[in-house]
Amino acid sequence: MKLFDSHAHLDDERFNEDREVLISQIHEEIEGFVSAGYSLEGSKKAVELSKKYEYIYATCGISPNDIPQTEEELWIMLKEIKNLVKENIENKKIVAIGEIGLDYYWEKDEDKRILQRKAFIEQIKLANEFNLPIVIHTREAVMDTLDILKKNKVYKKGVFHCCPLNRELVKEGLKLGFYISFAGPVTFKNSKNANEIISMVPNDRILIETDSPYLSPEPLRGKRNDPRNVKYIARKISEVKGITLEEVADITYNNAKRIFETY
Repeated sequence: MKLFDSHAHLDDERFNEDREVLISQIHEEIEGFVSAGYSLEGSKKAVELSKKYEYIYATCGISPNDIPQTEEELWIMLKEIKNLVKENIENKKIVAIGEIGLDYYWEKDEDKRILQRKAFIEQIKLANEFNLPIVIHTREAVMDTLDILKKNKVYKKGVFHCCPLNRELVKEGLKLGFYISFAGPVTFKNSKNANEIISMVPNDRILIETDSPYLSPEPLRGKRNDPRNVKYIARKISEVKGITLEEVADITYNNAKRIFETY
């Protein structure tokens, strides 16, 4: 059974004490995973991991919760992200620009939200320049996220990571050609519309992820998450779609290979 975690953060400090041992254990259970950058430092660490391990891939980008305080600082940071990608694009291990997007849950100041939108658009341009897909983080910003995507074409499309269980977002995201990635929240007992949202996504557009070390799925809520737990999300999808766990693993593995071009 080939399981692939399309989004994890193995660079996170919560893995500092046992990262190398854990990565070896992970590969005993799953085929591979994407170490997702969300800051300049996180992106650098993701690239380092992807170089060290054949079965780890990287994304590079600045998330809406990690952009600097001023526009001047933002341009400097984006230039550094561009240089990081440019210096490492030839090894084929950087598979997307991300995670990028909008987060209005944490940011209430409108000026800072404007800066988030500028960062999102500029990183879409960066993805297009390097012919890469994007990995999108969106929280309580559905309409602005969709508006930006409709006005700024993404050549290689991308993924709504840890996709919010929002009907409009999923419906419009699919229309735009994006993949939908599900994480631990679909297994939570209080995720009342998880079954409906999962059912909305066709098999050729669905991905699974852990978002490690966060969002541990049932029955492991409250514990540190890691890519091995992607099987619980796959199991939930198999139950909803009425197919076997092995079929979900194969479907999502092949979808990840297609969008991230990890052939």
